[in-house]
Amino acid sequence: MSKPKSRPEAWLAALALTIICLISLGNVVVRYTTNASFAFTEEFSVFLLVVLTFSGAAVAARQHDHIRIIALEEYLPHKLKRPLYLLQWLLSVLLLGLIVWYGGLLTYEEYTWESLSPGLGYPTWIYLIWLPLLSLAIIIRLTQSLIERWKQSLTAERSDV
Repeated sequence: MSKPKSRPEAWLAALALTIICLISLGNVVVRYTTNASFAFTEEFSVFLLVVLTFSGAAVAARQHDHIRIIALEEYLPHKLKRPLYLLQWLLSVLLLGLIVWYGGLLTYEEYTWESLSPGLGYPTWIYLIWLPLLSLAIIIRLTQSLIERWKQSLTAERSDV
C-alpha cells in the first residue's frame, strides 16, 4: 500500500526549508566577506521554521508517522484499536483546535492593532496567520488518517472472524 498524499503541505515544507537554507547560506557568505549581515534573516528564518514545522506535521499526520503508542496499538485486539484511534484523534484535535482558536484571536488582534515586527517592520499578522491555518490543515490530515485507519481496522477485524 502506498503512502497517502499531502502534496500542498509537503511542497510548502520543502519550499520553507529551501528558503531557510538559501537565506542562511547567503547571510553567512555576506557576513564573512563583508563583515555585515542581512537584517531580515533571523525574522524570516523563525517564521519559516514555524511554517516548516506545522506543514511537516500535517504531512506526518496524513501518513500516520506521528509519535504515538505504536507498541500498544500493535498488541491491542482489533476491537480496542478503534477506541484508541478515536482517543488519539480527539486529544490531537482538542489541542490543535485550541491553537486554531487562540492563534486566530492573536492574529486578529495583531491585525486590528496594526502591530509591526520589531526587525523589519512588517505587519505581524502576516507571520501569525500561518499558525491557525496550518493547525487546521493538521486537523484535516488527522481526520483523513483516522478514517483510513478506522477502515483498515474494520477490514482486519472482519478477516479475523
